[in-house]
Amino acid sequence: MIATEQSLEDLTLTINQEIHVQAPLDVTFAALLEQLGPGNQNCDGKSLSMKIEAWPGGRWYRDLGNGNGHFWANVQAINRPTLLEFAGPLFASFPMVSNVQYRLSEEKGGTLITFRHTALGFIPEDQKAGMNKGWAAMHERVRTHAEGGR
Repeated sequence: MIATEQSLEDLTLTINQEIHVQAPLDVTFAALLEQLGPGNQNCDGKSLSMKIEAWPGGRWYRDLGNGNGHFWANVQAINRPTLLEFAGPLFASFPMVSNVQYRLSEEKGGTLITFRHTALGFIPEDQKAGMNKGWAAMHERVRTHAEGGR
């Protein structure tokens, strides 16, 4: 057996992003739910078949049909149209728990989304490297959708 030491930094992840959207708060929140749910897609534009039960305790999951899928998280908190928060393993097939938080606020000319993803667990370095890019792509789709483009 080989013992390895891991620091707390090795076991944690924090991603912070700000997304400026030129759309009203309620429109932006609706676009966020759409893009995290049925509008969610991979980088090739293929649907991920995601579902969100947008209430406290509701599930956020990938529905592959016939009872198959992947649980991502539970809705930890929702306060339309200013807060959406999840807790769960997300897309990970390794031991990890995440908190994902979206805070929306009005700003001149639209809405500011303040995003924070914190995680604890055994997160492979290649996965960490791709998460920031993945979230940024998702948030760009939210912005585009809210601003009237699809």
